[in-house]
Amino acid sequence: MLACFLPLVLIVLCFPKSSAPARINTGLSLFTVALLVVPVMDAVYVKGVPGLYGAFDVTVAATVLCGVADALVQGGVIGFAGELPARYMQAVVAGTATSGVLVSVLRVITKGVYPQDADGLRKSAILYFVVSIVVMIICIVCYNVADKLPVVIHYKNIKKRAQKAEEDGGMSGSAWRTTLWSIVGRVKWHGIGIALIYAITLSIFPGYITEDVHSEALKDWYPIMLISAYNVFDLVGKSLPAFYFLENANIAVAGSFVRLLFYPLFYGCLHGPSFFRTEIPVTILTCLLGLTNGYLTCILMTLAPKAVPIQHSETAGIVIVLFLVAGLVVGSFVAWFWL
Repeated sequence: MLACFLPLVLIVLCFPKSSAPARINTGLSLFTVALLVVPVMDAVYVKGVPGLYGAFDVTVAATVLCGVADALVQGGVIGFAGELPARYMQAVVAGTATSGVLVSVLRVITKGVYPQDADGLRKSAILYFVVSIVVMIICIVCYNVADKLPVVIHYKNIKKRAQKAEEDGGMSGSAWRTTLWSIVGRVKWHGIGIALIYAITLSIFPGYITEDVHSEALKDWYPIMLISAYNVFDLVGKSLPAFYFLENANIAVAGSFVRLLFYPLFYGCLHGPSFFRTEIPVTILTCLLGLTNGYLTCILMTLAPKAVPIQHSETAGIVIVLFLVAGLVVGSFVAWFWL
């Protein structure tokens, strides 16, 4: 998360007018390289030998590379979608939720098919990396096709005309910085809502679910089923705006603050009455956590780029992703308190 946050800050402050296609293609390529590193290292260096700390260091470095790639891709794609009509942003956000469901399906399959010993877990990991690399190659192809679609070219031309008019007005570097702060001012409440949504979500999920709750009946399937339930309802939440879109950003931001109630509710599932500590309340709360995360994220991320002129929609999208990643960073630290 930190490796994602810092490059986003640099993009917003230093390279706001850099080429989005270049950033996105570079990020997708870095993702592919990072995903190749671990299985290749496993095949040519680790070879099943435990305790090779050099391999651990390389894996951490690959994770950092993924963070940098995420900053380039996510900031670019959200900004790219922000210039288009609202349904395209809804589709992008729903796509992120679909990836979570895919991961959950893979985990259910690998747990059911492979034995849960060292060899079985190794095979599971190899399957994850193979699927991920294939998905990244598909993403590279699909993005470059999408970038040439008539609808995209149409809105790019509108943006170019707006930018030219702005440049003819004599925007200097200092004027751009003023404009940047104006953009931040217009989307700050959208961003605060997004940051709070993800700080709350990541501080609870998946740490609380994988470390603190247990089921005698479901045993080690319990956290897998809870994570799957969260991902499915996150997808449902991110798909709902296609049927009912909340136009009022203030209500969505208020909803992000109401989600603070999840803290006492989940705490009650650990230390409250015995009924609260059973599978049903925990599952219901996990589903609601995913549903509200998905719906409110989609609403705020769709509305934010529309709060500024089209020539600044991409920058607004990157700023919103910066708020999102800031929330993830905070949530990832707060998550340790469950332990």
